[in-house]
Amino acid sequence: MTPKPAPTPADPEAWNAYLAEGNAKQPRKRVAADILLRDAAGRVLLVNPTYKPGWDLPGGMAEANEPPEETVVRELREELDLDVVVHGLLIVDWVAPHGPWDDQIAFVFDGGTINVEGKPTPHDEELSEARFVDLTMAGGLLRDRMRRRLTEAVRALREERTVYLHDGQALPYQS
Repeated sequence: MTPKPAPTPADPEAWNAYLAEGNAKQPRKRVAADILLRDAAGRVLLVNPTYKPGWDLPGGMAEANEPPEETVVRELREELDLDVVVHGLLIVDWVAPHGPWDDQIAFVFDGGTINVEGKPTPHDEELSEARFVDLTMAGGLLRDRMRRRLTEAVRALREERTVYLHDGQALPYQS
């Protein structure tokens, strides 16, 4: 028995049904988007999530079909009542499956320098605290993967390029 040929764009209805079937079978990736924000003194903004140990860069998980750069703007508005401007992409980090989680793609964007009166205040239950800290102190607050990601984001900013990571580590060809 000869297999039935795949539809072509010449039959738009059959073609779209064929593509939809393929799309439904493809794996989905979780997407996280964070931002590197600095104050006038060069300190970085960190947040302390209530739902996991350790501090983080501000940001969060993308909603369905939401671009990562819009994710980080939305998350900062929701969680800290901050309106940020994305200045560019610093990091793309592929995070391997861990614990109950599948793999994920994490982005870190450059948010530039912002002027905030006093200490940023969390506006929802996902964060217990937010504060600007110097890079040395940040290293002591962050978990390993996030500490490596921050280090690479600062390097990417300094070198004016985007860096691709695996679990927070630069690949040998990018060192």
